[in-house]
Amino acid sequence: MAQPLRIATINTNGIRAAYRRGMASWLDARNIDILAIQEVRASTADIEALLGDEWDILHDPATAKGRAGVALASRAKSSKHRGASIHRVTLGDEDFDSAGRWLEADYEVGDAIVTVVSTYVHSGEADTPKQVEKYKFLDAMEARMPELEKHSKYAVLLGDLNVGHRKLDIRNWRGNQKAAGFLPAERAYWDRFVGAEDEADYNAGAGLGWVDVGRKWAGEVDGPYTWWSWRGQAFANDTGWRIDYQLATPALAATVKNYAVDKAATYEERFSDHTPVVVDYDL
Repeated sequence: MAQPLRIATINTNGIRAAYRRGMASWLDARNIDILAIQEVRASTADIEALLGDEWDILHDPATAKGRAGVALASRAKSSKHRGASIHRVTLGDEDFDSAGRWLEADYEVGDAIVTVVSTYVHSGEADTPKQVEKYKFLDAMEARMPELEKHSKYAVLLGDLNVGHRKLDIRNWRGNQKAAGFLPAERAYWDRFVGAEDEADYNAGAGLGWVDVGRKWAGEVDGPYTWWSWRGQAFANDTGWRIDYQLATPALAATVKNYAVDKAATYEERFSDHTPVVVDYDL
């Protein structure tokens, strides 16, 4: 029987720095088929040199050098899929700068087309222009999601989405209710994407009908968190946020065979302040 398609997402916080800290060892061991990367902060040539010839790479750098940047990498020699056939890097109105934050591609997997999006949502800052930009991006994302599902019933939106939907998603949620990343207006987008937690069909058809694969798989538990500050004892005490997601269309979510958050065993073994989120889809 063919192995499932393994799709992973990671905010590298600078891919060159991540490789210096040991990202290659993780990638070599995980047999990833398609990898979504955020906060690349490097050139396409840099990514190609780090990942190697076996990977096909799509990259959308940010307008400002050294900022953001998203990429999709797929194993060129994989028998599970063909390389990306089309890709799109724009989101929202023409006057809205989404460069380095949205990259989508189609992959042929057997007889199916799987649309994969690597995205990096603004971190925002409450009551500032940065938060206005974040809402513009989330508005554009919300408008694009139904179009993605029309394009392909197998679609997945991956990345650092910089919002914790529920109290389960942030260890110190009480102290962050007025902070960007856990504002009621931000969390309301997730209510519309996958449904509110008090809806009977939350994460099972509510809202736009998309599925938060992490919550669906992990259940009603704290986390599992995907980001911890580099500072203090946040990592050791598991004082984290779950802000890295795989949001899938219902048809694709129904094929999930495994979900994993690849948290490093020790602080010293971390290669980013985020951790990879890896999902197996058995199409």
